[in-house]
Amino acid sequence: MSTESLLEIRDLSVAIPTETSTLRAVRGVDLELRRGETLGIVGESGSGKSMTALALMNLLPPAARRSAACVNFAGTDLSTVSEKELAGQVRGRKIGMIFQEPMTSLNPVYSIGRQLTEAMTLHGEVSAAQARRRAIQLLEKVGLPDPASRLKQYPHELSGGQRQRVMIAMALMNEPELLIADEPTTALDVTIQAQILHLLRGLQTELGMSMILITHDLGVVSRAADRIAVMYAGDIVETGTTAQVLNDPRHPYTRGLLECVPGYREASAHRLGSIPGVVPSMTGDIRGCAFAARCPRAAEECFIDSPPTRPLGPARTYVCHDPEETRSRSLLEGHDREQTPVNKPAKESVLKVAGVSRTFSVRRGMFGKRKSLRALDNISLEIRKGEVLALVGESGCGKSTLTRTILGLETPDSGTVTLAGRPVGALPPRQRARMIQPVFQDPYSSLNPRKTIGNIIGRPLQVNQLGAKAEQRTRVRRMMELVGLPARVFNSFPDQLSGGQRQRVAIARALILDPEIVICDEPTSALDVSVQAQILNLLLDLRDELDLTYLFVTHDLSVVAHLADRVAVMYLGEIVECGDRDTVLTHPKHPYTRALLDSALSIAPELDVPEPRLTGDFPNPMNRPAGCPFHPRCPLADAQCRSRAPEVEWAADGTLVKCWRAGDAAGAFSQLSAGQTPENWPDPPKINKEESAP
Repeated sequence: MSTESLLEIRDLSVAIPTETSTLRAVRGVDLELRRGETLGIVGESGSGKSMTALALMNLLPPAARRSAACVNFAGTDLSTVSEKELAGQVRGRKIGMIFQEPMTSLNPVYSIGRQLTEAMTLHGEVSAAQARRRAIQLLEKVGLPDPASRLKQYPHELSGGQRQRVMIAMALMNEPELLIADEPTTALDVTIQAQILHLLRGLQTELGMSMILITHDLGVVSRAADRIAVMYAGDIVETGTTAQVLNDPRHPYTRGLLECVPGYREASAHRLGSIPGVVPSMTGDIRGCAFAARCPRAAEECFIDSPPTRPLGPARTYVCHDPEETRSRSLLEGHDREQTPVNKPAKESVLKVAGVSRTFSVRRGMFGKRKSLRALDNISLEIRKGEVLALVGESGCGKSTLTRTILGLETPDSGTVTLAGRPVGALPPRQRARMIQPVFQDPYSSLNPRKTIGNIIGRPLQVNQLGAKAEQRTRVRRMMELVGLPARVFNSFPDQLSGGQRQRVAIARALILDPEIVICDEPTSALDVSVQAQILNLLLDLRDELDLTYLFVTHDLSVVAHLADRVAVMYLGEIVECGDRDTVLTHPKHPYTRALLDSALSIAPELDVPEPRLTGDFPNPMNRPAGCPFHPRCPLADAQCRSRAPEVEWAADGTLVKCWRAGDAAGAFSQLSAGQTPENWPDPPKINKEESAP
């Protein structure tokens, strides 16, 4: 690792005037980044991570005021550089940035080629032909097949992972010295996430870049970063190497974030830690420690005096009064530290999906020919009373179509869905809604912004004419108390609540009718890790208290390990493996399940980003491969896999699996862990953290 400093920030502050006060978004931040190094900045939403990155290049709102003792980048103080010099010499040229959401960052009316080449031709130093050759070269480098044809495509024609690769290529067009990646893998599948992080690490090594990785995912930062800066309320509260911060956290906020991560402690069934409250808005004067109101270790001095910076060694500090008498307190104080009570699932079945298939007729363009898209292919599932069945798989595998079919919003072409012994399609809509309810991914878009919280939660009671208005109001308040919503928000609107509170509203609305089954569709993927822990604890508590049954759709395998009783793995409209949680996660029989597990990023600072083992992108459902649908990406595929679809088999441990080579999978993957690679699975270049610096 090079010891030469590329970026040095001293006393960076950002203030944004509001109608009534001033928002102090960034408060006296000090940071240093060496050449070839990756710095991870972690913290909750609203902590100032993105604002700090934008302040480096002065990409702030017009009213914002930036001040700093220095922002020294490669020998130039950016705080004294004019806007014209920043636009012409720094942004996109020496400092590149990958934004969080590629679909909103790419212009939908411009082709990929125009957006890529514009990043170079804008500075007037290369011709259009040279920029085009560079664009093709970079698209090939980031792993997009047939890169020349991609230049004519538009953003909507690419998948999420492909759009993110285009954003990476765009940021690298001018070979910047510093790359800022702002949540580059948020909402991506675990397989795509591993590919993107491995790609960034390889490009960093090849081009000799430094990188700032902004994320709230501690698993991502533990594998990809060399050093970590923990940010809270616009200030850096702890810094150090990745291993130092994650293995020996000193600030109570860092410790709290780690306790919120499923699987951080050894026993996955332990109750998660949770940080009460939200990041303060940081308006007006700040007295004492900004974290004091949420801190289990806070003493009287924490609310009065600003905390001191405590050095622990070279580039290792934390900012805290650190009262010795409360140092051992955990964010689990007052909660059950033992295993979360788990109800043994009863034998009776609540929901049965038997041989369900669903095909859509799709036409591309106004005059294009219609093609068949088989979204579900002979799906069979059973959910028993009181259990949590997790449904996992990549985007496009058919999870949403299956949940819509279970909800009765889609009619299957063949097969049946029965709820409590009755066909879902035969149930009247209101009765069906009382028996099965969804909780959606985005709590903001699923709530009516013009209705109050009381109206939103009580609406199902009004539609079904259950009780008088006074009774409905009482029931709503009781449900709000049950899900942990304060009574004061009864007359509030969704935009006045935090993300976690909005998700609690969605859960309360789903439970107000006492349903038999709750379908949770990625209910925590858009939330901070601290809020995710609160929601997961709440779901488990409600299950135990109300004897609920959950179908939990997710791509986060750490959440599956913490929450689920059984796991169903879905690929291209088929259930390829289904069984007990511990069996599926510790002894996977299908190669796809194993690939998902290998791509998941647990907190392990001693390990690097896993090498991607799945070749190619998720196949187009309109062009299903012959034979086993997974064979083009499978390391074990043979002639039989390419010609014949596998049949359902039941293993001795009760696991359902659809794979011709399921019996050979364990041995083949154990060889992989020993460094042996199947013949048709190319071995990608190995990249270690120690070798990543130029």
